[in-house]
Amino acid sequence: MGKITGFKEFARHDRSYEPVEERIINFQEFVIPLDDEELQTQGARCMDCGIPFCHDGPEGGCPVNNLIPDWNDQVYHGEWQDALETLHSTNNFPEITGKICPAPCQESCTLNINDDSVTIKTIEAAIIDKGFENGWVVPEIAKNKTGMKIAVVGSGPAGMAAAQQLARAGHDIVLFEKESRIGGLMRFGIPDFKLDKKIIDRRMKQMSAEGVEFKTNINIGVDIPAKQLLAEFDAVALTGGSEKPRDLPIPGRDLKGVHFAMDYLKANTKWVQGVHGEDQVISSKGKHVVVIGGGDTGSDCIGTSIRHHAASVTQIEIMPRPPEKEDKGLVWPDWPNKMRTSSSQEEGCERLFSVATKEFVGDDEGNLKAIKCVKVAWDKDENGSWLMSEVAGSEFELKADIATLAMGFVHPVHEGMLEELELELDARGNVKGDTEGYQAYSTSLEKVFAAGDMRRGQSLVVWAIREGRQCAVSIDEYLMGYTSLSR
Repeated sequence: MGKITGFKEFARHDRSYEPVEERIINFQEFVIPLDDEELQTQGARCMDCGIPFCHDGPEGGCPVNNLIPDWNDQVYHGEWQDALETLHSTNNFPEITGKICPAPCQESCTLNINDDSVTIKTIEAAIIDKGFENGWVVPEIAKNKTGMKIAVVGSGPAGMAAAQQLARAGHDIVLFEKESRIGGLMRFGIPDFKLDKKIIDRRMKQMSAEGVEFKTNINIGVDIPAKQLLAEFDAVALTGGSEKPRDLPIPGRDLKGVHFAMDYLKANTKWVQGVHGEDQVISSKGKHVVVIGGGDTGSDCIGTSIRHHAASVTQIEIMPRPPEKEDKGLVWPDWPNKMRTSSSQEEGCERLFSVATKEFVGDDEGNLKAIKCVKVAWDKDENGSWLMSEVAGSEFELKADIATLAMGFVHPVHEGMLEELELELDARGNVKGDTEGYQAYSTSLEKVFAAGDMRRGQSLVVWAIREGRQCAVSIDEYLMGYTSLSR
């Protein structure tokens, strides 16, 4: 906790953004941090709540079980280096979660009963920023090497967390990535205006010094047989993403201008980061853009399109408009369903709810020109299940030169590595791996483990970090018979 009466004495303040007209002219981050004095005041607001639901995960609060009241108190007392040590004890990459995590911890904060939660995410980001600024973040090199070799396939947050933990346990780690740079979807899937990729490079230097070997442009199961890893390594961790996108098989799907959201985003971020030229960008300059899907990926498409200076951006969501405010007595401390507006949506976007897409309409040359839509209604059947029906006479048409399909991902790609290894999958098409008991995260194949989106399906960065860390514990136990890693 912070100051015993701080939550009554100090108002909640959070980071601000650069003005819209200034931030949309480039792809740089635009968050304005708080100064040290204000951060200490915000840390003081952490109350003696008895049960700190903020770090009570995994069902509520923080999935990595961050010791939030502890480092809030340390920041309040100006003990920044101690706060950094506390933060790193549960989270390998707080510089990432401090930027892009939706902060379930703040929803679970006791003060959120009054819509006045502690600015946990902002304090977290400030702690790690100060750590790097002062040179407190240094390699943690294992004192003894085990001689065991482990392959980690996929360099997103789950893979990076697993690799770092296992290297610190003394194992030799090779981290494979099919793209040209390390970071998984954090690198090319998240726009640079949300996550400056220099922070990934900075953390990679630390991990390299700790003994992690990075190998890029290698697609396991395509460039290298997956079974080759089984022969060369003592254990294998599969930590790739859930990259099979949900498609929309309606008339006109093959028109030019209809793109999966991740293809649209990657083409832009690779240009921003100098991987390829501007000619490979899917430009929406002067075009009417329709984003199909109301989640974070859709929001990223909005921000990217606005920075391209699109003529208009419309986001359509098949689900109903959420309530402006949740019923605290019903849902707290769990994640509530309520109306949220992202920074990208604030920049200029029309949002339509309860709308289904019926057809993509093209011109004579095969280019997308419009989208036929219909309004839908949601009702429950006698068993309480939601049923959707089209509203008669509600058909309408939207101008559209570009449509991005941002409706989520169904499971990891099966072709290649997973089919070659013949791994057992769960009912949703993810790699099956139980998280309970001895050898958690192990798969149906000896010495092969799975974590992150590969195992649990599309999820948050903070969940991926949790799974990567816990998978590392199981691998360490599998190889050594015990583990020195934190659970």
